[in-house]
Amino acid sequence: MTHLVAVGACYLDTVLTVESYPAEDEKLRASSLVRRRGGNCPNTVEVLQQLLDLSKPPGAITLALFTILPSRSSAGSQQIKSSLEPAINLTHCLHREEVGEPASSYIIKSRSTGSRTIVNFNDLPEMTASEFSTMADELGDKASLYHFEATGQGRIPETTLECMRHLRRRFPSVRISVEVEKPGRAGLQELAAEADVVFYSKTWAQSNGYLAPEECLRAQASLTPKAYDLAPSPVNWRRAQGLWLTLLTGEHRVVDTIGAGDTFIAGMLYGLTCHGSDWALSRKLDFATELAGRKVRQEGFSGLGALVRHSVQH
Repeated sequence: MTHLVAVGACYLDTVLTVESYPAEDEKLRASSLVRRRGGNCPNTVEVLQQLLDLSKPPGAITLALFTILPSRSSAGSQQIKSSLEPAINLTHCLHREEVGEPASSYIIKSRSTGSRTIVNFNDLPEMTASEFSTMADELGDKASLYHFEATGQGRIPETTLECMRHLRRRFPSVRISVEVEKPGRAGLQELAAEADVVFYSKTWAQSNGYLAPEECLRAQASLTPKAYDLAPSPVNWRRAQGLWLTLLTGEHRVVDTIGAGDTFIAGMLYGLTCHGSDWALSRKLDFATELAGRKVRQEGFSGLGALVRHSVQH
């Protein structure tokens, strides 16, 4: 049995939907309030599990999440576990028993623009390289791929780089993917150079002076000697222009963009792990883009796998 391990922060999200963003010191009534589990890696494995459930043979790939959680008895830990278990293995997660509150995101969604503003709070001590190494050594060669969220727990790039290098030393056959997202954060280029698969955000690429996906990939190819796949998320770049135009002017409209990039990564990881040889890179990109496009038309992630059942099973 093969394990894919996602390493990143897990949040509890509070989402407020408003007609338009409030001005400073303005009082505004929200039209809806939703509380749910969030976080880049948890979102990705939730969607990826739906895809794996439709694949053959079922159970050939299992998913694990390595994240930092508050005390075991806290309501936040219980809510997070109930949202992911038993489909996602959480047995290797670390609990900070001295902290009672989970990492939290407060999200304001504007109906008029379809955009959202996110304020994060996280009082949990960061993962250390030694804590990661202990977990990785326990899994041993059962894990075939590690996906790192470079902006979540382990978000100190130097720590994430130590984790990657530990895997290279101890388990040279393991594959490593990383999401390079937040602009201005030092050390992300070094993470990309250590990975086999790299996901770049539009904001990171543009902050580094790239004006188009092709320009970014051509430049990055010489800087990432270990990478065999470099993917600028189409949800956030050129293909997105056509996607948003279709959704806004056609029969569909943008409902919820939160986690669209996480969904795209889930689609790509599915293609890489389940269709590494029989799907060309272009098909993997098309599949991941379709999946993310379907996500923005609905609230949350429920049922996304069923919506692309035909693509998954063929």
